[in-house]
Amino acid sequence: MSAAEGPLVVGVDSSTQSTKVLVVDAATGRVVASGQAPHTVSSGAGRESDPRQWWDALCAALHQCGEAAREAAAVSVAGQQHGLVTLDAQGEPVRPALLWNDVRSAPQARRLVAELGGPKAWAERMGSVPGASFTVTKWAWLAEHEPQAARSVAAVRLPHDYLTERLTGQGTTDRGDASGTGWWASATEAYDEEILARVGLDPALLPRVVRPGEVAGTVRGIHDLPFSKGTLVASGTGDNAAAALGLGLRPGTPVLSLGTSGTVYAVSRHRPADPSGTVAGFADAHGDWLPLACTLNCTLAVDRLAALLGRDREAVESGTTVTLLPFLDGERTPNLPDASGLLHGLRHDTTAGQLLQAAYDGAVHSLLGALDLVLDQDADRTTPLLLIGGGARGTAWQQTVRRLSGRPVQVPQARELVALGAAAQAAGLLTGESPAAVARRWNTADGPVLEAVERDEETLTRISGVLSDAAPLLERGR
Repeated sequence: MSAAEGPLVVGVDSSTQSTKVLVVDAATGRVVASGQAPHTVSSGAGRESDPRQWWDALCAALHQCGEAAREAAAVSVAGQQHGLVTLDAQGEPVRPALLWNDVRSAPQARRLVAELGGPKAWAERMGSVPGASFTVTKWAWLAEHEPQAARSVAAVRLPHDYLTERLTGQGTTDRGDASGTGWWASATEAYDEEILARVGLDPALLPRVVRPGEVAGTVRGIHDLPFSKGTLVASGTGDNAAAALGLGLRPGTPVLSLGTSGTVYAVSRHRPADPSGTVAGFADAHGDWLPLACTLNCTLAVDRLAALLGRDREAVESGTTVTLLPFLDGERTPNLPDASGLLHGLRHDTTAGQLLQAAYDGAVHSLLGALDLVLDQDADRTTPLLLIGGGARGTAWQQTVRRLSGRPVQVPQARELVALGAAAQAAGLLTGESPAAVARRWNTADGPVLEAVERDEETLTRISGVLSDAAPLLERGR
């Protein structure tokens, strides 16, 4: 390992599928070591993971980093949002965590929205209208379906909270991740005791919300981890808020992330409150806001279609009038938790490549439909759309986003932006800078800009029409 110019920091991305660790030079942003280890997720009706797998994966990924991790002065953990982690009095999981893409709590979500004044009241109070992904609905589901498990819970955490607490011994979270629970009110920036009482959750079971820039704790000396005792631990945050930090995002710049889920978001100075529920009014990790729309079906759904067709994911063909709504796991945007995929317009001359392109079109249509709601009204619509995530370097994804958005598209060269954002948050503890300023100094958003092309209004209109006409069928579910 060559000598670093500044102190070393560690950024962690604990995602749905794996944990990734970067050891970064805080002065330059250079990645000096990295590691990765997988998780497993259940299949079937629910989506669950044992939180202890995340810890084991973190330990394995850190050990892959060797001596560089031991030299780190600070660490921050970013994690998948919304997941319900329930712990007993010894800090052990009561049951596997219910993940963000577990939609079994859709009935509880509908009931909670109705019981507490409807969508508009929720948006004004909480910043978001909770769907099945939100943690509050998952707790309501657990209390209803597994009451004995709920009664034995001594602490409730989010995925990143769980890992941070195992490092420090302190139960903490941050405003960015807390804003995705459904029990942290954006209007007051505090836990909402009326909603907690409604779902029977004692506020004493929740973690303390750490302020932006505050140290959450230090690494305890009881782990077999390659950290020095006393290493600073930042508050951490949710994965999307971390990616925003990793990009050094300024207000008004739109981001489209292509991963297991698809997201569109932008930093805003204004507290969002969308009564339609399309836009989640999340807080960011710095003190501003992160209005965001999320789809459940993105790269995995398109890859599944490619596998069914026996084609490479890039083997698309133009000229299709087929519409494919790839709602393979239900959908969050639009809010159709019980839906399945839908194909319309199939003809004798339709090719496999055209079917695959239709899957891309359907996935991107859902994201772009929310983009105007995410952006502030005075945002510059000519600003390049930052394309990130696992699909961002795929030619078919890039060309589909360009054609359906009509905007220039910039693809940052930096990879692992969630882990880089966590590393920037850790670096901020040492330098006193805002994490976004750290990331801008690291030039993480630099990358080629693909010029705008004429927007394909015909395809957008066709997909919108099929979605509208098929709404009763999609809402009927399985």
